[in-house]
Amino acid sequence: MKVDTAIAAATESPGSVPALDRTLDILEALSTTANGLTLSELSSHLGIPKNAVFRITQTLLARRYLSRDAETMAFRLTGQWLRLAMPRVGGMSLAALARPAMTALRDATGETIQFGVLTGEEGTLIEQVEGTQPLRIVVDLGLRFGLYDNAPGKLLLANQPEEVRESILSRIQLSASTPNTITSKSELRKECARITSQGYSIDDAEANEGVHCVAAPVLSEHEGVVAALWITGPAKRLPKSRFRELGNQVRAAAGQVSRQLAELG
Repeated sequence: MKVDTAIAAATESPGSVPALDRTLDILEALSTTANGLTLSELSSHLGIPKNAVFRITQTLLARRYLSRDAETMAFRLTGQWLRLAMPRVGGMSLAALARPAMTALRDATGETIQFGVLTGEEGTLIEQVEGTQPLRIVVDLGLRFGLYDNAPGKLLLANQPEEVRESILSRIQLSASTPNTITSKSELRKECARITSQGYSIDDAEANEGVHCVAAPVLSEHEGVVAALWITGPAKRLPKSRFRELGNQVRAAAGQVSRQLAELG
């Protein structure tokens, strides 16, 4: 088995640490499975004894790097890993830099504020400040989102250089998540033009029915758009009639983060 050969080779390498090799094998296996893997599946797939998998996974659970589904007993990676690999600027993580502006916007609106970056041809949520409303939108850090059916994804797509945007559009599959999802590439191009013109992006219940979002770009002098900052909440509290008002508020918060980036050089 290819995995076993790799493990054996690593174990025999001078200076290798077998327990660390096994831990990394488990993490890499979990990173490629959306639904997670059980203890038995990890043991069988990687050729690692169950008692070793048990010890490693228990340690990772205790340190909150793994979660375990109560029904399927499958292990999954948590957003805790993002804190180890967070984009950094001037020695400070991008998420930490954004958090004061996010918190101020949350306090002003009462809604959840989120922050994400482009990773390949998807977006990744790397920070959020939970809203203060009894009913609020909260998701796991590390959530991946597409570039066409939500405000931050469309924003990140719209602000790519034209050749990069067109390359992504040539490969992207547009499937309807709700009746409002854009499923035409020509319409998505028009939406991208609107976004760059108005300076913010909206999600009119395009990814999830009953949920609205408004996103604005965080800019770097040398790299252009480096992140998206957005507000998310129930459509009842964030109706379309408020999109322009919310767009201005989110743009102001994103602008504050952009200015801090400029100061750090």
